[in-house]
Amino acid sequence: MTDITGLTAFSYQLLILLTVIVSKAVVSHFIPHEPLRFFRFYCQQLSNKVNNPKNTPKQQTIAGLVSIVVTLLPIAIILWLFEAFVEVDFLWQALLLYIAIGAFGVAQVNKTIAQALVANQNYLAKQTLKPWVLRETEPLSSLGLSKTSIEMQLLRTLQQGYTVAILFMIFGPLVAICYRLLLEMHYSWNSKLIKFNHFGLYAKHLVNIFQWLPVRVFALLLLFTSIGKNFTLFWRLSKQYFFQLNNNIALLLLALNLEIKLGGVALYNDNENSKEKLYKVSFNDLARQPQITDIIHGKNKVNFIIYISLFFITLLAVIIEIIANNT
Repeated sequence: MTDITGLTAFSYQLLILLTVIVSKAVVSHFIPHEPLRFFRFYCQQLSNKVNNPKNTPKQQTIAGLVSIVVTLLPIAIILWLFEAFVEVDFLWQALLLYIAIGAFGVAQVNKTIAQALVANQNYLAKQTLKPWVLRETEPLSSLGLSKTSIEMQLLRTLQQGYTVAILFMIFGPLVAICYRLLLEMHYSWNSKLIKFNHFGLYAKHLVNIFQWLPVRVFALLLLFTSIGKNFTLFWRLSKQYFFQLNNNIALLLLALNLEIKLGGVALYNDNENSKEKLYKVSFNDLARQPQITDIIHGKNKVNFIIYISLFFITLLAVIIEIIANNT
């Protein structure tokens, strides 16, 4: 039992999670902010110093791993030691989770993009989407913008919200904040760009390892929403992706649920004079291309899975409390 609230450890963690979600949603509504923007700047400067394109691929890969260790390990040790001096554990855990959990503006961004596309303001839609994705938005048509927006919300939600929350509930705030810092390294050193093909490899793999369980939980809930309709078909199509170390299973199941095509070719801008076309996996190839309305449908589907998850976690906490009080 916890000394402060009298709740079990699981319920105590859930209370902190719900408090942070509500707090961040309210604050983000009035003041858009990103607590980790300075860390992102640090990652960019570090790669400029350490990532030498003249080095061999092996040297670049090792440099990327060393950059992770010398950055993440001291931060983790400092936070772990500092925790012993904190009087109010609730506030300390809430602060770390607040920093770790992502911005709550993704749904509003997609709504703005959908409204711009309906009004035939493609330039506004491209400019709104650009800060949220790595790929080039200028060549995208209305269909491409719709597809990219849907994928962006799903992946951002999984990476910055869902995974952070589950890691916090299972392992605590220190693991959640370390994962989020690692995710920022991955964003800054994305291996989809030529200059980070090798330097960002370990950041990518470590992030995928952290995400594996939360993404599978999300995907299974997404799969279960198809019970009574296409459950067997969806499972047969998606099971090949279950043990892969990526987010493909979630992208496929969302595409199947929305009855649209996702994934495919993407163009990435590596520098001013170089653009790289990357042939990514295409999901639900026989379906139609996404339309503007699918942006909203995708947003609603993702939010629905989040609400279901919160319901089940809350239900589990209640059951644990009842058992604890009767023993």
